[in-house]
Amino acid sequence: MVATMQSGALVSDSVVNEMVEERLSEADAARGFILDGYPRTLDQAEHLAAWLAGRGIREVVIHLPVDYNVIIARLNGRRQCPRCGTLYNVSSHPPRVDGVCDLDGEALVIRDDDSEAVIRGRLDAYDRQTRPVLEFFRTSGHRVVEVDSSDDPPETVYRKICHMMESA
Repeated sequence: MVATMQSGALVSDSVVNEMVEERLSEADAARGFILDGYPRTLDQAEHLAAWLAGRGIREVVIHLPVDYNVIIARLNGRRQCPRCGTLYNVSSHPPRVDGVCDLDGEALVIRDDDSEAVIRGRLDAYDRQTRPVLEFFRTSGHRVVEVDSSDDPPETVYRKICHMMESA
């Protein structure tokens, strides 16, 4: 499985489902948990819904819609320090000196996966694979809430989510 992941290939749904089940069975998940990036496929969504229902757990699916043009602009503007890993954004969180890490003076780099072509490929994959997961939850009676996150910084989106959860 490690070789599969390191090669960039996807691990099978059955393996991922088993790993998630094991992790969610741990004591620290008994009072609640957040899943990010799972489920990614319709098979995973159906498996998770059945597993949760079998344990009497009612989930809330939080969808954070963002305009694709905003996503592309954000990722196109991302810069990273190759030494310490600090992330910057040329428009929303620039370094003090253009192109240079504030912490260690290293020249910032653009990650290979932040090119527009790669970003558009990931968005296409999302439309093909993940959008059906969202539709599954919507059409099968599961609670799905949307929290607009196009224009807000992460702290504001976090507060919106907390408010939504408190009022639920």
